[in-house]
Amino acid sequence: MAGIDGFHIAPDDLGFVGKALKRPECVLCTSSGDIYVSRWGEDGGGVTRIAADGAQQDIVGTGAPLGTNGFAITPEGDFLIANLHPDASGAWRLRRDGSAEPYLTEIDGTPLPSANFVGVDRQGRTWITLSTWLRPRFLAYRPEIADGFIILVDERGPRIVADGIGYTNEAIVDPSGEWLYVNETMGRRTIRFPIREGGRLGLRETVAEYGHGVYPDGLAFDEEGGVWMTSVLSNRLIRIAPDGSQSVVVEENDPEELARIEEIYLAGDLDHATMNSLPAGIMKSISSLAFGGPDRRTVYLGNLKDDRLYSFRSPVAGAEPAHWNFTW
Repeated sequence: MAGIDGFHIAPDDLGFVGKALKRPECVLCTSSGDIYVSRWGEDGGGVTRIAADGAQQDIVGTGAPLGTNGFAITPEGDFLIANLHPDASGAWRLRRDGSAEPYLTEIDGTPLPSANFVGVDRQGRTWITLSTWLRPRFLAYRPEIADGFIILVDERGPRIVADGIGYTNEAIVDPSGEWLYVNETMGRRTIRFPIREGGRLGLRETVAEYGHGVYPDGLAFDEEGGVWMTSVLSNRLIRIAPDGSQSVVVEENDPEELARIEEIYLAGDLDHATMNSLPAGIMKSISSLAFGGPDRRTVYLGNLKDDRLYSFRSPVAGAEPAHWNFTW
């Protein structure tokens, strides 16, 4: 893997993009140079667009409770949002004029809990992850609970295609179109499913297992077959090479505090308050990543607790995401 072996960047060398962002948890990039990030604040939820020249535009949902977590861009230019707002659930559609409406809020007649992530693949299929059936969600911040699931929406309608997942987080179809990669945050694994005819998923395979202090959240692919993963709490960005080896690209945490969180997690007592108690330095709980720029060698890191994105230059280019060449 020429150029990537041993690559590491210090937090002090990160660049910063955007200002006054509201919980920029998820980040997506397009070939136009636009960067889109989640927006969730008291003045309204939706998506923020950061243009190539740095200009920002907030696309705020009107008349709808939106707490944007992960989201996808459709070929029509709409946003499909995983809604974490306490007064809403499931996935919602946000149009560029700010109008918002439910996209999928029940399955087989059962109301859905809050969704975590929405992805749209090259075939126009929508993959929605739900971390748990439990309410509130932090009740599933335990190593022994695995009730997360994935919904596929295509021409046949919505249906659950995978379940029994240890807190389902981002789920993205890989560049080959043959595999659905999924992060199990509390299961502390990255897994994948072969995609069969009709959107059926085959038996799951483990891509990577993680140890002390790693809680996989966002993921992306590079052009050399690597899988990049962000870990919340530990502020780590990890690359999994095609041979399965793992390397830390950037990291910032307090080892003693991380050990304390680890003990709480293993005891089954992790909750939102504990997750928000870790001291923050430059990076404030990185949660997602996207490759952008003209050559897709600029990495942008979304996060849970800052008002800006972090960035750095990668020695390898990211693979084209399904939305890379969408134009409106």
